[in-house]
Amino acid sequence: MIRYLMRHRHTSPFELAVLKLHVRAPIFVTRQWFRHRTASINEYSARYSVLEKEFYFPRPEDIAAQSTSNKQGRADSLPPEQAQQVLDILRDDASRCYDHYMDLLNEDENGQTRDPSRPSVARELARMNLPVNIMTQFYWQINLWNLLHFLRLRADSHAQYEIRAYADAILRIVEKWAPLTFEAFTDYMRDAVLLSGPALRALRAAMG
Repeated sequence: MIRYLMRHRHTSPFELAVLKLHVRAPIFVTRQWFRHRTASINEYSARYSVLEKEFYFPRPEDIAAQSTSNKQGRADSLPPEQAQQVLDILRDDASRCYDHYMDLLNEDENGQTRDPSRPSVARELARMNLPVNIMTQFYWQINLWNLLHFLRLRADSHAQYEIRAYADAILRIVEKWAPLTFEAFTDYMRDAVLLSGPALRALRAAMG
């Protein structure tokens, strides 16, 4: 029955199953994530709380040149020395921006006031200079059908590596949580091919 429902896109039964995740990810990943407007999201607010000093830095082998054929993709990995130079810049910028952030808040690492003689800048303003590789966290609640659509796009080999890593982890959760649905999803969505009308007619003609 599950395979029949998946094959014929009868979605309502899958919409009755709901998953809620607590996610920790860099802000530039969440910007892609939140484009999927089919979930309920509650993100940690930097207007009310101070963000922790935690940043995402890519592995040297994941630092690549801009693709010349895909404006939003990567080409080959940079040589080790160049990759290290990129990492040094990212780490230096992140550290400096966070130090300035805490200085604007007038707080030390323990949350204590640094200088009682000067005011603290509002948290909603102090956060402005933080880079998008700083980590944020959010609760994400989504029904199974919309989750599968998210995974079909974000676990695809063309998706950006960083969000694909999260999608691959969620795939493993779905495989344990709903194994029959995961199997049907793999066969009829993730590994399936959609043919256009002309392509289907050409295939039929070729098959005689």
